[in-house]
Amino acid sequence: MPIYDRGPASEYEVLDRWDGGIGWLAHPDESGRRTSHAATGSDGGVWLFDPIDAPGIEGELSTLGDVHGVIVCSNYHVRDADVFAARHGVPVYCPPWLSRAASGLDDPVEPGGGAFSASGFELRRCRPFPGWSEAVAYRATDRTLYVPDVLGTTPLFTAGEERLGMYLLCRLAPPRQTFEGLSPRRILVGHGAGVFENVPAALTTALDGARRRLPAALRSNGRRQLRALAERG
Repeated sequence: MPIYDRGPASEYEVLDRWDGGIGWLAHPDESGRRTSHAATGSDGGVWLFDPIDAPGIEGELSTLGDVHGVIVCSNYHVRDADVFAARHGVPVYCPPWLSRAASGLDDPVEPGGGAFSASGFELRRCRPFPGWSEAVAYRATDRTLYVPDVLGTTPLFTAGEERLGMYLLCRLAPPRQTFEGLSPRRILVGHGAGVFENVPAALTTALDGARRRLPAALRSNGRRQLRALAERG
């Protein structure tokens, strides 16, 4: 079975739920565990992060409010951004440094002031080494952090007793500076369930021990990571 199921979803599973947001899996059986998120913005609208469509998900989103925008945070997370944008008549926001993602979108808008500021999120570029780039989203008002690719909670990312792990290649150069000054209450990830308990400790462990646990990560998920890397392209 492929790590990522590229076919149409037939169901979905709500993986995370908090006051003002949800995270869902459109393909609950895939090992890649691609997670989509919806968060209510400071404007009362719903903002979607790297979403994948699934039958019935619109009913779930309607309980949060009206969709005001779609945000793509990874070069490899175009997913169904255009589908949701067209359905709701809203823009897709994509940082200019995600050139691969932008080329795969119909009409991406650069995040900045104006309408995007109503989401309350700030985007930071995460670039652990040349050739890798993503956007980490943080909202200080409720201390919500979304990390699309460099951190995750599935077995593809974690080693040993880690609750939050780092993508194998990024363990060579953990991007600590990306997370400086952030104090998250919850960490949402693009692959797996979010972290909602002892959050600062989980983030510190993931960053500070990433390189030290590289041998363990290679032993436990090296082959799966190579497969995932090949399939994502």
